[in-house]
Amino acid sequence: MSDDDLKDWIFVGTRSEMLPGEFKVVYDGDTPIAVYNIDGDLYAVEDVCTHDGGDLAGGEVHGFEVECPRHGARFDLRTGAVTCPPAYEPIASFPVREAHGGIWTRDNR
Repeated sequence: MSDDDLKDWIFVGTRSEMLPGEFKVVYDGDTPIAVYNIDGDLYAVEDVCTHDGGDLAGGEVHGFEVECPRHGARFDLRTGAVTCPPAYEPIASFPVREAHGGIWTRDNR
């Protein structure tokens, strides 16, 4: 992958900075993106609960689900799908790439 292939991507960090069970929030313009390392696999989702607009990052992670710390809605980190109300609208999920020793993501909507 060349540097030109990453021109629209946001640098998240390195594998050593994102150990299993950890997450990091980056911004693609105004879009907050939370990147999670779940047992070595990386997933990126919009860091906004569709129930009330609160941050999801920092909420408890249960397997592949993140729980909103405000009202308990849960979302699948792999797809963005709602797995537990009070939210009913999914969150956006984004691609993650590893290249040049780093982890990258972007809002591809």
